Amino acid sequence: MLKKGVFSLPCEDFFMARQAVLFVCQSCGSTHNKWAGKCDDCGEWNTIIEEIPAAAPPRGLGAAKGRVISFAPLSGVSESPPRRTTGIAELDRVTGGGLVAGSAILIGGDPGIGKSTILLQAVAKLASGAKCAYVSGEESVDQVRMRALRLGLADAPVNLAAATSVRDIIATMRDEKFDVVVIDSIQTMYLDNLDSAPGTVAQVRASAQELIRAAKQSGTSLLIVGHVTKDGQIAGPRVLEHMVDTVLYFEGDRGHTFRILRAVKNRFGPTDEIGVFEMGELGLQEVENPSALFLSQRSEQISGSAVFAGMEGTRPVLVEVQALVAPSPLGTPRRAVIGWDSARLAMVLAVLEARCNIQIGPNDVYLNVAGGLRVTEPAADLAVAAALASSLSGVPVPEDMVIFGEIGLSGEARNVGQTDARLKEAEKLGFKHALIPHHAKMKNRQGDLRLTQVQHLKDMLPLFTED
Repeated sequence: MLKKGVFSLPCEDFFMARQAVLFVCQSCGSTHNKWAGKCDDCGEWNTIIEEIPAAAPPRGLGAAKGRVISFAPLSGVSESPPRRTTGIAELDRVTGGGLVAGSAILIGGDPGIGKSTILLQAVAKLASGAKCAYVSGEESVDQVRMRALRLGLADAPVNLAAATSVRDIIATMRDEKFDVVVIDSIQTMYLDNLDSAPGTVAQVRASAQELIRAAKQSGTSLLIVGHVTKDGQIAGPRVLEHMVDTVLYFEGDRGHTFRILRAVKNRFGPTDEIGVFEMGELGLQEVENPSALFLSQRSEQISGSAVFAGMEGTRPVLVEVQALVAPSPLGTPRRAVIGWDSARLAMVLAVLEARCNIQIGPNDVYLNVAGGLRVTEPAADLAVAAALASSLSGVPVPEDMVIFGEIGLSGEARNVGQTDARLKEAEKLGFKHALIPHHAKMKNRQGDLRLTQVQHLKDMLPLFTED
């Protein structure tokens, strides 16, 4: 029996009180019943923070009936969504032709890569024919003005504000009726009806949801800046990328002047499209011919260098693949890769050793894609193999040759798509010779480009090895 004066709770109220607090990982968004130093789901340390969840919705719909949904036939013609061009050709290319009214675009990238710069340049150009607002939660109005002055954009009629309250921002959007709004950044925004701090999973998810809802209701094009984690992923819950219409990533090293803007999701245009920029004194300048830029500093008659004709979305891009094979003083040789998949390199090395009897195992291997571009397609296999064989033998790849093709585990050269576009770009840049798979599909092949088609990796290696 309870002693007199001792306060007690009913059993149901006791369990409800215990569930009033959750511990949420700020890296992956998983919930935990108690605090821990390491998240069991994503393996990150010191990312679990205590949060008070919002009131849960009712468990059932009850007896109320919903309205019947009306369906439309699949056949029919729908009008293309109206777009507003930014005046920056590379940005318009990545977004699919410009900004769609009522769409939400999320832009992520490393600190200092140029996210705020490209958005300020975009709204400055758009402001000549649209009502634009730039809302900064990280910088004051004076700081944004200083950047605009440095970029030569001080005279653009852009509305600036330094605010972090989502309630105030949405009220202003409804009152002012902006055409384009930039939020820099979503991690600094907060809703006053949530007890968690700005930047937490709950705040980022709820703030983005309210901003996107307001933008779609008013037909405003919303541009959101998102921070990234150390792994290069946008910080916050994964659902943030699902809520927006377009996700753009800025790639590149701050040590290089090149910046790659890549679309990984786009509901209004193609994905995997890229825009190439060069960082200069006046901000990010668009590059009309990326292939010529990536090959501008290429050294001639140097072993270990091969030109790969790749595809980035619908655009053919020629880049230089550099390889260095050197004797290793260590028991376990190094395998260093920049700009390509390290697992793919391990596969190519294994095929060279097992199928072509080339002994690379006791050597250090360094592979680099020049210019800061990251290549993801397997069509670079043949170019990588040629660069490795050239570095090992000391025989340079012909300077007027481009190479592309996939390699199978048995050593066969496999066909890749869009062969005609790759060859046309190579011929436009003055290349005279192309090394491609034997079964490459070509339509209406024209031009003077000499083709060498190989069926197996063994057929290619005599070109880059000593007699």
